[in-house]
Amino acid sequence: MDPANSWSEEKQSAWLYRALAEAERDTRIARLFRELADAADRQAITWEQAARAAGQALPVTFQPSARARLVARLARRLGPRRVKPALAALKVRGLSAYTAALSGHLLPTDLAQVGLSHRTVGGGNLRAAIFGVNDGLVSNASLILGVVGAQASTGTVLATGIAGLLAGALSMAAGEYVSVRSQRELFEYQIGLEADELKQYPDAEAEELALIYIARGMDPAQARDFARQLVRNPAQALDVLAREELGLNPDDLGSPVGAAAFSFTAFTVGALVPLVPFFAGSALPQAAYLGTAMAAAGLFGTGAAMSLFSGRSPWLGGLRMLGIGALAGGTVFLIGHLIGVDVG
Repeated sequence: MDPANSWSEEKQSAWLYRALAEAERDTRIARLFRELADAADRQAITWEQAARAAGQALPVTFQPSARARLVARLARRLGPRRVKPALAALKVRGLSAYTAALSGHLLPTDLAQVGLSHRTVGGGNLRAAIFGVNDGLVSNASLILGVVGAQASTGTVLATGIAGLLAGALSMAAGEYVSVRSQRELFEYQIGLEADELKQYPDAEAEELALIYIARGMDPAQARDFARQLVRNPAQALDVLAREELGLNPDDLGSPVGAAAFSFTAFTVGALVPLVPFFAGSALPQAAYLGTAMAAAGLFGTGAAMSLFSGRSPWLGGLRMLGIGALAGGTVFLIGHLIGVDVG
């Protein structure tokens, strides 16, 4: 690690923690940020000594980066909770205090429990699949109805529907790839820094972790003893530091290519539904009627399936999604009809 760069990182962390402490209304979390600021100042002193020993010159006064100042300004206006992704990118620790407060996440009582409550069993993939299918249904059915409203020919409607399917699926896949790739890059960068710091000053990392557990309600003596035990196992410590200090969950990071393919497939399945009558050889207006009916059935089905995650009535969920889809499709059809352009 470059001592001068590490000094700058720690000084910026201390500055940012104090800015967050001033913006945070929760006194418990504000206290945590102030204590983390003090810890960062102590670590900056360590790096300052290392930089001078290596003959590196340090600035007379520290100035935070423009990015840090912008994030601090947003935190003051919106609240730190609403800018958590930007804070994670700046290596702000203690973000799990927010998640724990909102979810009622229980503290571990021994090392065997560390990380277990974070594991998932694929429910996220099922949810993503349902939303992907729903997006395909709404967007392509609405697109087809808009072109039908403009009095296009059967061939033009079919071509437009296929183009909408491909454009939408590729857009979704590209967006998902970039999102997951960015998350992985953030995790890899942050966890690399944590690994270096864990080797450089394990006691300081243990103290920071203890401060987070204390802020979440653990007895101070128990928290410090637990954290010291934890950092003796570097692999386990890195996993916990990513979760507790940075608010990152390694289990949530999948393959960017896999996520893109999954998103592409889910959207395509939904977007194909209103096109089935056209592929079967039906012509307008029968194909439009059948496609609309199939899309309506699909929307009701996806809305009902969402009840798996909301706990609400599947009938209510299905009817609500059907109403939303009808509003979207009807609006686009009306716009197409008003334009009155024969694109065939």
